[in-house]
Amino acid sequence: MEDKPVRICVPVCERNLTAMKQAAVRASQIGDLVELRLDYLETDELRKSRPDITELLTELRETIVTFRPAEEGGRQPLERADRIVFWLFGKPKNAEFFDIEAELAVELAADEFSSQYIDWSRVICSYHDFVGVPADLSQVYERIAGTPARILKIAVLADDVTDCIPIFRLLEQARKEGREMIAIAMGMPGIVTRILGPSRGAFLTYGALKQDSVSGPGQPTVSELEDLFHIRDIDRATEIIGLLGRPVSHSISPHTHNAAFEASGVNAVYIPFEVQNVASFLRRMVHSATREVDWNIRGLSVTAPHKSAVIDLLTWIEPVAQEMGAVNTILVEGNQLYGYNTDGAALVQPLLDKVGALRDTRCAVVGAGGAARAALWGLRREGAIATVFARDVNKARPVAEKFGADVKPLAGSLFNEFDLVINTTPLGTRGALVEETVALASQLRGARLAYDLVYNPSETRFLREAREAGCETLGGIAMLISQAAQQFKLWTGIDAPRDVMRAAAERALV
Repeated sequence: MEDKPVRICVPVCERNLTAMKQAAVRASQIGDLVELRLDYLETDELRKSRPDITELLTELRETIVTFRPAEEGGRQPLERADRIVFWLFGKPKNAEFFDIEAELAVELAADEFSSQYIDWSRVICSYHDFVGVPADLSQVYERIAGTPARILKIAVLADDVTDCIPIFRLLEQARKEGREMIAIAMGMPGIVTRILGPSRGAFLTYGALKQDSVSGPGQPTVSELEDLFHIRDIDRATEIIGLLGRPVSHSISPHTHNAAFEASGVNAVYIPFEVQNVASFLRRMVHSATREVDWNIRGLSVTAPHKSAVIDLLTWIEPVAQEMGAVNTILVEGNQLYGYNTDGAALVQPLLDKVGALRDTRCAVVGAGGAARAALWGLRREGAIATVFARDVNKARPVAEKFGADVKPLAGSLFNEFDLVINTTPLGTRGALVEETVALASQLRGARLAYDLVYNPSETRFLREAREAGCETLGGIAMLISQAAQQFKLWTGIDAPRDVMRAAAERALV
């Protein structure tokens, strides 16, 4: 099958017709198709509004009508008999497509009387699993492919990015068989299927009007698909670069790198990969000798909790990363995986810009993970005197000793004897940790500067506490851009447009 234009379908999920009309008009303006989720309408509203719905459909671009029960992702329980009556006699006939659930479509197709009321050339036969990826997914495909439906749809819930592999296989199978298909892995680990699906032959991908109107878990907005990931420019030659971590939804790295790729004319896309088992991910999706996905993968950023775990899985590690015991960048060259760390130098540079030389500066480093290793490496290189503060002193001691630092318990600590306090933990990151801090104002009083490596949000609780204590403050955005620019150079071989990257990061943090 030849490549087709990217189609973005915008679902409209409103409970009353007035709101549905307004949202549908907007959806038609920004998307290629509009899905009217009639199962979201209140029962009385649907009954009264059928003539208005028919009229609305004439005003829109291509449309999909869906009437899905709760167990298939709808808003409310729908009796089987009511669904049959709807699809046979009650559906608005002027929609381009009708999304009918697999179990009902199979039943209707087998019934000669019912089948004559269905125009199968306009049917999307859809299967959903909101629990996981069923072991019999290939049998599910064969079952729905046995219906006369024009388009097949399979959507499953991914718990790890490797759960996307069978989805890409289905798209490839459908492409070879000349079938039109929508295949999606839901949830944040599945976002790669939503972004790359069209370039792999998917009939469409779904994009929400806005973040609070998604119709399925992990669904990006139309704006994110078009303006962040530049989905309409992705083809099979596009280089795939991504963020390897868990969680990854808070990261603004896709904003900085994708903006840099666009500004530099590089055919690449940067995608978040939510990974549990890093060894399985590298083997099944990255290493050219064993990967099970046909894509042009070029590199990875590595974030918590995988910065140390990847070391033994790579072909070669640069000495700096080896010394730190952490990798934050992977370059894929043929069948070789090269590991680097751009964190150390990037972490120190903003400090040097702000306070000058760090020799003999007394520095408290809170945390003992990969970011702490980068901080300790950079501080030692600059001649600073570091002390590690950690919840578990015994676990932190090997890291501290490796870089010639003392180690103390974090609980009840005071930082008045330190010139610099650096938070290298994820406490304060947007999400569940946003209101947490490694230190209160009472603990920070007397320190000169507080430096938070968390960059999202730009204003963390740690920085607020530090200002209350009278400290100077420094956020993590400068480090983010510095290390990202070095990564960009490793992957592309050209200098990064730092101003573009910083502007994109700042927009993302608003």
